[in-house]
Amino acid sequence: MSQANDPRRRIPSVDKVLQQLNTLPDVDRYSHGQRIGAIHDVLDRIRCEDCRSSIPTVQEIAEEARLALESLGQSGLRRVVNATGVVLHTNLGRAVLPREAMEAVAQLKGCCSLQIDLETGERGRRETAIETTLQSITGAEAATVVGNNAGATLIVLAALCQGREVIVSRGQLIEIGGSFRLPDVIAESGARMVEVGTTNKTHLRDYERAITEDTAVLLRVNPSNYRIVGFAQQVATAELATLKKGRDLILVDDLGCGALMDLAELGLPHEPTVQECLRSGADVVLFSGDKLIGGPQAGIIVGRKACIDRIRRHPLARALRVGKFTIAALEATLKLFLHPETLIERNPTLRMLALKVEQLEPRAKALAERLIPLVPCEVIRGHSACGGGALPDTPIDSVVVAVRSASISAADLARRLRLGRPSVITRVQNDAVCLDVRTLLDGEEDEVVKAFQNAIPSESKQR
Repeated sequence: MSQANDPRRRIPSVDKVLQQLNTLPDVDRYSHGQRIGAIHDVLDRIRCEDCRSSIPTVQEIAEEARLALESLGQSGLRRVVNATGVVLHTNLGRAVLPREAMEAVAQLKGCCSLQIDLETGERGRRETAIETTLQSITGAEAATVVGNNAGATLIVLAALCQGREVIVSRGQLIEIGGSFRLPDVIAESGARMVEVGTTNKTHLRDYERAITEDTAVLLRVNPSNYRIVGFAQQVATAELATLKKGRDLILVDDLGCGALMDLAELGLPHEPTVQECLRSGADVVLFSGDKLIGGPQAGIIVGRKACIDRIRRHPLARALRVGKFTIAALEATLKLFLHPETLIERNPTLRMLALKVEQLEPRAKALAERLIPLVPCEVIRGHSACGGGALPDTPIDSVVVAVRSASISAADLARRLRLGRPSVITRVQNDAVCLDVRTLLDGEEDEVVKAFQNAIPSESKQR
């Protein structure tokens, strides 16, 4: 393309955009420098894009600059609408907390009984109520809680295996988001890692041959965020438990995502539950609070009282302990599992995972009917995902509203929806903005429509 025909030559000047921006509501809250900076950011982005036949109008550029200014004035953490179809979206805070958990946090307006025994007036343990609930749900002798499951792995090995050997299968040396690698955590705990087996196959005899007088822990790690299929084999918890006979060994089962109910009841693949692991002979089981439990971020540790007591006494326990908001939300979430007859209805994570296509289709069609006056769209079949490092090879049948605008690219529309108020997070596939209704909470369709009304150019609406 010749320089004379380059459409970017038609990009309006900063002054013209500024004049238009100054006519928009509420921009006087921002300084002249902030307004100029926002305009420059928008214009720089347009110049960096591939050559297009059309350049945004002055009004459109000014509106985008206004949205950018709004984002400056908002707090770093803000509520968004999750239309991605990823139930446990790490970037969006993972689990949607149950109403009961939010109410429990809201009650902490003043002081609370975080670490006091109200009966005696003496100092108590902050997770006592959580421990009692976990004992009822899992049958474990004791329980404690830390900041997340990576922290749980660290403190369990530091307390039970520091300076001694931990045996683990090569096929379970996981890496999760943020380059968290199990071998690095083992090294930081002070334990000495002994790898056995191969990437795809590990046998019981591999563990047995590796046991020495210096072995303290047999570690089994659930591959919750990946799968090795085909010519593959790992050793089950019950098999590993047989190696403890006549030996002073501790069997630790790191479930990762964790589950307190059989997901097969929701039509999903079975994930090993905490209860199954304990019944199979694990001395300690650790798992996340914000994944398949559907609560706040936390690392939950359950098991034999002697092991849990050692973990509580370790110096890391204070460094990794959780605060009152996590305790309140986690306790309320866990108590839902005491009532299995209402659990799915009251736990948003499990409710989203349980939704069938037949339930989603009417919602998708109703949303599409409201969006059609604003932008062309269609209802299609798609797939949701559990996310959060759980069920990695299990696409979940879902229903999607696919939006394609002739006046704005899918990437631009998705960006405007993200920056808007309300902020709607979508996914872009096949040049369409896709709204997966599985992850929309009740009433959020209204916010989606409002977001599109703000994001679609005015001339497009008139057409």
